[in-house]
Amino acid sequence: MLNDRARILLKTLVERYIADGEPVGSSTLSKHAGLNLSPASIRNIISDLEEMGFVTSPHTSAGRVPTPLGYRFFVDTLLTVRPLEQVEVNQLESSLMPSDPQQLITSASTLLSDLSQFAGLVMTPRRSPAFRQVEFLSLSEKRILLIIVTMEGEVENRIILTDKPYSASALTEAANYFNQNFAGHRFDQVRSKLRDELGRMRDDITRLMAAAVDAGSQALDASQENMVVSGSRKLLNVEDFSSNMSNLRKLFDAFEQKTGLLQLLDQSRSAAGVQIFIGGESEMQALDECSLVTAPYSVDGQVVGTLGVVGPTRMAYERVVPIVDITAKLLSSALSHH
Repeated sequence: MLNDRARILLKTLVERYIADGEPVGSSTLSKHAGLNLSPASIRNIISDLEEMGFVTSPHTSAGRVPTPLGYRFFVDTLLTVRPLEQVEVNQLESSLMPSDPQQLITSASTLLSDLSQFAGLVMTPRRSPAFRQVEFLSLSEKRILLIIVTMEGEVENRIILTDKPYSASALTEAANYFNQNFAGHRFDQVRSKLRDELGRMRDDITRLMAAAVDAGSQALDASQENMVVSGSRKLLNVEDFSSNMSNLRKLFDAFEQKTGLLQLLDQSRSAAGVQIFIGGESEMQALDECSLVTAPYSVDGQVVGTLGVVGPTRMAYERVVPIVDITAKLLSSALSHH
């Protein structure tokens, strides 16, 4: 446990380093900490903090900088969150009005990036793999549009190529059969149930049903677990990254491949609110010099995804945390009223 003086000095040191990007010396701490301590006393306390692993001294400077452990203690126990300006809250509210879910996801990602000046991430809602309804629409003699309405009310389309033309009444018959018998099921469940049913159905309808099951499975599988990334180029302007292009390349690769970041965002779904991964805590090499601030978002009270901001460990947490928190709440509200 740190005593009050050590906590105040650590808080001041982290805040000064975040603001200035320079190692913080005892004279700066004496000026900003508001403690009536001699420079020697301050140096002794900072030396103790260094022994405990909260700060470290770069070789070229007598000042100290926070370690990941120091940042962790800071965000867990010392952070004073700064409320967003009303103009920023208004910008978020006006951009996240109920509308098309995919447009909302993209808007949220862009806003996270614009307000933080780092990269904004939104994991798209995890959908139920079941469908609510299907329809068939003839496009040409041997091309049929399969229209799938998901359990969340979104629409997916797939084109089915057939070996024979189907009449409008045959397509209606097939759709009615699907909807009456299988609504609320996954397509893989439909496949196994159909095997028992197909013997009692006309051969041409059988082939259409099998093609629809394959196309429907592909449509809903392809729409699962994706992520929208906005503003990654802003990281090129971050001083902490621009001096290390190999690390920045790894980070951009992670944005492109998405798998590791999706796993991290998925972990954060069960968090009660904002969660912060600092440096190596993410167990992703590409994020060793980064922090990821996340929050889950929901539809009608059910968590469906996570959003967040990726930036340097030297980020203004007191500002980024409320940006992420409020964006998650407003996105939840807009999606629930869609």
